[in-house]
Amino acid sequence: MGALTAYSFDDEWLPVEDSSAPGRVRRCAVQYAQRIGFSDHRAGEVAIAATELATNLQHHAVHGVMLVRVRRDFEEPGLQLLAIDSGPGISDFTRIAADGESTRGTLGIGLGAVMRMASSFAVHSVPGRGTVMDAMFYAAAAPSPRAPVAGFTRPISGETTCGDAWGYYAVEDRLYVVLADGLGHGELAATASREAVKTFLSDKTEGDLSQSLQRMDAALQPTRGAAVGTMCIDRGANSVTFAGVGNIAAWVDDGDRRRALASIPGIVGTKIKKIQAVQMPLNRNCRIVMHSDGLSSKWDLREYPGLRAKELPLIAATLLRDAGIRHDDASVVVA
Repeated sequence: MGALTAYSFDDEWLPVEDSSAPGRVRRCAVQYAQRIGFSDHRAGEVAIAATELATNLQHHAVHGVMLVRVRRDFEEPGLQLLAIDSGPGISDFTRIAADGESTRGTLGIGLGAVMRMASSFAVHSVPGRGTVMDAMFYAAAAPSPRAPVAGFTRPISGETTCGDAWGYYAVEDRLYVVLADGLGHGELAATASREAVKTFLSDKTEGDLSQSLQRMDAALQPTRGAAVGTMCIDRGANSVTFAGVGNIAAWVDDGDRRRALASIPGIVGTKIKKIQAVQMPLNRNCRIVMHSDGLSSKWDLREYPGLRAKELPLIAATLLRDAGIRHDDASVVVA
């Protein structure tokens, strides 16, 4: 794997609760597409897809919400449309994705056309529990590469800015990930978490997570401070190293059980004294999950048939939907 760096600060969550919601989602998606230089034709395809996905939520879903955001995992920025609901689920996606099967009130193109316009498309649905659909768009509609990490942040109800942030970088066979939860909520919390992520991404010491956290501690002293988790996944050595301070949960899930990676108590930005990293072996079937205390730790991937084998954004979004605590900022990263 070549070197790459990515972060996420500007997730735009849009509830889909009434007939005006698809229009809001479409306008937001087009604005983001134009911001990253999509052609008028490509931005038009984004508009059609956003309308179809949002209208599908409006008519058929329960607690539907869409995420619109720019991702910069690769040289070319991409636009992500994520549709999440807690509705009845889809028992036969092949049928509803067929041409001619369209959401009522849309342009009549159907989800099959959305799949063809998107650079990549993935879906997971459990009858009775809901559906997650993930569509990525790049300037060209050609199939896009999949990032080695997926993560989402969502602000507490009543706030537009999330106090959590995450990022990662990859060098050869090693993947470095950070998740930060700024104290409190809103802009001041976001300032702390973003500073932690920026310090981690600019650091790139390639190995010593404890030293990286110490540098974050110095950088965050003018801020409120944050709980921070960092990890290095070494594919060559089949291992994960984790170092965390505060209420950041980290888990290795191999399909049969979950094993916790422990953080130490404290707050990054308050002159922490000593940080202890822990290491754990991995097998090829592992999914590694890191999340803030905005998610309950009582989730179990075995409750979702087929989910562990699905694309990482579907796993992360499902956990956010079902384990997310509504009275707190929430963030989750899956690798």
